Amino acid sequence: MKLKLDLHDIFNKGHEIDRALRGIIDEAIQKKATLVEIIPGKGSGALKKKVIRFLDQKEIKQLYHRVEKDGDNWGRLFVHFRFDAPTGRRGRGR
Repeated sequence: MKLKLDLHDIFNKGHEIDRALRGIIDEAIQKKATLVEIIPGKGSGALKKKVIRFLDQKEIKQLYHRVEKDGDNWGRLFVHFRFDAPTGRRGRGR
């Protein structure tokens, strides 16, 4: 399952951006989505930096597997989630 968050409409509303990002992360975990596509847009790059800073927070970073920057479209990020079988061990690479 893949989820998508387009931040174009709220690009200048800091608290709404954080709330939307946290909401999509929580939704991905709840629905066990393996991929979240976040579209901060191309603009000046400030919104993309804000998204990356959000994702780099310790309490957020532990919730996902990895972040991928789209090589073809620098106005888009992919957040990958991994839901391993319950073996009592964390997946490798974390």
